[in-house]
Amino acid sequence: MKVTAEKNDKVAQMTFASIYPHYVRKVGKKGRTKEELHQVISWLTGFDEGQLQDLIQEKATFETFFQKATLHPNAHLIKGVICGYRIEDIEFDLYRNVRYLDKLVDELAKGRAMEKILREEKK
Repeated sequence: MKVTAEKNDKVAQMTFASIYPHYVRKVGKKGRTKEELHQVISWLTGFDEGQLQDLIQEKATFETFFQKATLHPNAHLIKGVICGYRIEDIEFDLYRNVRYLDKLVDELAKGRAMEKILREEKK
């Protein structure tokens, strides 16, 4: 599937605060914690707990959320299919970033080891 400009714009205007409770519920149902979710979000975006809570409180759009984020240098290692889209083929940066986040949350919910989710480089 190909992401259209309209789809990208629609996602850009969605608020992180509206999706966040779904992330919490999804990982919680599978026995993972909110703290683990925050660790994954922090790894991807560079946000600490306070910054994350501020973005939720101000109802930041995904556009604003990712404008303020500092993506992890290994984010490009997140690959695969999420919601019918192959992540590495998504042309729109914002839409790809949102799907990176979705993929990490899915991996967390599926019980994947944190080291693998966080794409730690092998030493």
